[in-house]
Amino acid sequence: MSELLKKLEWRYACKKMDPAKAVPQDKVDRIVEAARLAPTSSGLQPLEIILVTNPEVREQLKSAARGQAQVTDGSHLLVFAAWDNYTAERINMMFDLTNAERGGTNEGWENYRQMLLKNYPARTPEVNYEHAARQAYIALGASLIAAAFEEVDATPMEGFDPKAVDEILGLSARGLRSVVLVPLGYRAAVGDWLEHLKKVRRPTAQFVSEVK
Repeated sequence: MSELLKKLEWRYACKKMDPAKAVPQDKVDRIVEAARLAPTSSGLQPLEIILVTNPEVREQLKSAARGQAQVTDGSHLLVFAAWDNYTAERINMMFDLTNAERGGTNEGWENYRQMLLKNYPARTPEVNYEHAARQAYIALGASLIAAAFEEVDATPMEGFDPKAVDEILGLSARGLRSVVLVPLGYRAAVGDWLEHLKKVRRPTAQFVSEVK
């Protein structure tokens, strides 16, 4: 654990990546796998990751991300996209997948399915999207920790036009909405004003309160 904490101390939101350095595919795979294994509410996993390496597409996404250079200077771009709504079909898909993988079901589990089927689709699509987007952020956290462990720079970005990103990637047709972008790459040797600044976080005493 101490080694992981050291690597979290090492990581920062890299502002200038070296376009000549590509992240090895096995590291990318492990970073994505960490997101796939992340917990989500009711195990519904209401998100997908779009892994973009195509230079032309990333150039378009850079424009949608206010010209942030990491989108194209990094070797890979992760787009975390959440379901635009919870539907009976999607809920049943995940429950059926779970039953198939576990080789059966039980009454309590099926009662839980019916509870979700009754409550989730009855909510507005926007409420459901916001809930799904929060699950995407849990997966984002897992991927950022994994990237730090792999000593890969990963910069989460909310500063982009979601509608433009959705259009570029055809997400609406897939029932998805973009939530956050994460370029993966390696920090440039020079030119990043943030790299050598001390990491600043509130002291533990101001961050953690204990209820005994």
